[in-house]
Amino acid sequence: MKIVYTIVRVLLGALFLFSSIAVLFNLVQEPELTGNFKVFNEGLKASGYFITLLKLTELVCALAFLFGRFVPLASVIIAPIAINIFFVHLMLAQDGLPIGIFVVLANAFLGYYNRSAFKPLFVPVYENEV
Repeated sequence: MKIVYTIVRVLLGALFLFSSIAVLFNLVQEPELTGNFKVFNEGLKASGYFITLLKLTELVCALAFLFGRFVPLASVIIAPIAINIFFVHLMLAQDGLPIGIFVVLANAFLGYYNRSAFKPLFVPVYENEV
């Protein structure tokens, strides 16, 4: 199981690493977008900061996955991004749906594998214990 964990962790890390570097450093030409996906993408760019924040977050999480450090934390931070990737591809750009499915399933697997790290989050804290 540890081999599968390492493979999934490294693949997910590499995917986010290459994606974030390619966008942050303008290494690839953006494909021609159409329809609602184009409107969605233009809205993100119009904010002026969101794409950079998103890609920097992906870069930090990718490095955590690749180096095997703070993986549970990186998995929690990347979870909403992974879910959004899935839904964007499900609703707006179906050609990327396999990647969206992989990202969500891989992150869910990492979360499940590291489930012991999340146990303290589900323990009730009472005021008199603090």
